[in-house]
Amino acid sequence: MTSMVGATALRAGLAEPLGCVTELPELASPALPGLGELVFGGHDISDITLEKKVENLVAAGVLPARPAAAVADKLDELQRELRPVPTAATQLETARLIAQDIDDFRRRRGLERVVVVNVSSTEPAPVPHPAFSSLDHLRSAMASSAVLPPSSLYAYAAFSAGCPFVDFTPSTGARLPALIALAAEAGLPYAGHDGKTGETLVKSVLAPMFALRHLRVRTWAGTNLLGGGDGANLADPAARAAKSGSKQRVLKETLGYQPQGSSHIEYVDDIGDFKTAWDLITFSGFLGTQMRMEFTWHGCDSALAAPLILDLARLTAAAHAAGRTGPLTELAFFFKDPLGDVPHGLADQWARLAAFVRGLSDV
Repeated sequence: MTSMVGATALRAGLAEPLGCVTELPELASPALPGLGELVFGGHDISDITLEKKVENLVAAGVLPARPAAAVADKLDELQRELRPVPTAATQLETARLIAQDIDDFRRRRGLERVVVVNVSSTEPAPVPHPAFSSLDHLRSAMASSAVLPPSSLYAYAAFSAGCPFVDFTPSTGARLPALIALAAEAGLPYAGHDGKTGETLVKSVLAPMFALRHLRVRTWAGTNLLGGGDGANLADPAARAAKSGSKQRVLKETLGYQPQGSSHIEYVDDIGDFKTAWDLITFSGFLGTQMRMEFTWHGCDSALAAPLILDLARLTAAAHAAGRTGPLTELAFFFKDPLGDVPHGLADQWARLAAFVRGLSDV
C-alpha cells in the first residue's frame, strides 16, 4: 500500500524518489518503465479501506501528512483495483480464478505486461510433498487437495497468466521444482527472496569488510524488535524460523564460515511499523587480539520496503520485455536470501545489478 501511495505522490511531484535505487544515475535506462507508467492492483486479505490505512500510517508517522492528503483523491481509483482473494473448491480452480483476475486487470487497464509481487505475511515452511517435484503431479494434487502454501499458489497463478513473479518475502513462492518448470514452460523470469531492508542490509556491508581485512568473526548475534502486522505474524514460531533462516545466510556465504550467534526476532506491538535491530559482533585481529563492534538500526519497514517494490517491478518488467527467463540472479542486491549462486556482499551485488541494467539497454 505504501508503494502505491508513494508512486502516486512521486508522479505528482510531491516527494523525492529517495529509496528508489532505479532513480540513481547508475541505473538510469530507457529499458525500464517509468514510475509514471506503473499501474497498481491486487488482492488484499484485509477489508480496511485504503483511506483508513493511509490515515493510520499518517498517525503512526510512517507517511507524511502533506503527500498523503494530496493524493487522497486518487485513493478511490486505487481501491477499485484491490479485490478479495478468490476462493474455490480446489486449489487448481482457485489458481485459475487468480490468473483470470490478473488477466482481467491487464486487459481492463490496457497494460503491456503485469509483474506479480508477493508482499504478504511470512509463511511457515511447507511440509514436503511428492507433487512438488513434477508439474503434472502438482496439477493433479491441486485438483483434489490444498498442497501449495499461498505464496506458491500465487506463483503458480502468475506463471499461468503469463506474468513474472517476485517474492519479497521469505515464503516458499516459486522455490519448488514444479513451479520452476512452469516458469520455464511459460518463458518467464522470477526473482526473490525476502526483501533486504534493515539488519541484513547492514550485514551485507559489514561482513565483506571483516573478510577483506582478514579479521576472524567469532560471534554475530542480533535481536530484532518488530511491531505491526509483520511483527505479529512473526510471533508464530514456524513463520519466525523461516524469517531467521533467510537473515543468516549472508554471513556464511560472505565469511566462508558461520560464526556463533543467531538472529532473534521479537514482536513489540508498541513500536508499530518501525523496527529496531541490535547486533553484537566479536572478532579477532592480529596476534589474536579480541575486539567487538555493536550497532543499532532503527527504521520504518514500510518506508524501506516500498521503494524497493517499485524498483523490482520496473526491473522485472524490463527483464521480461528483454526476453529473460528463469531466475533473475542479478537482482540479489534486493534480497536477504537471493536466488542462485551469487555474491552476498552489497558492493558485489550492486556491480552485478548495474551491469544487468546496462545489458537491458543493449537489447
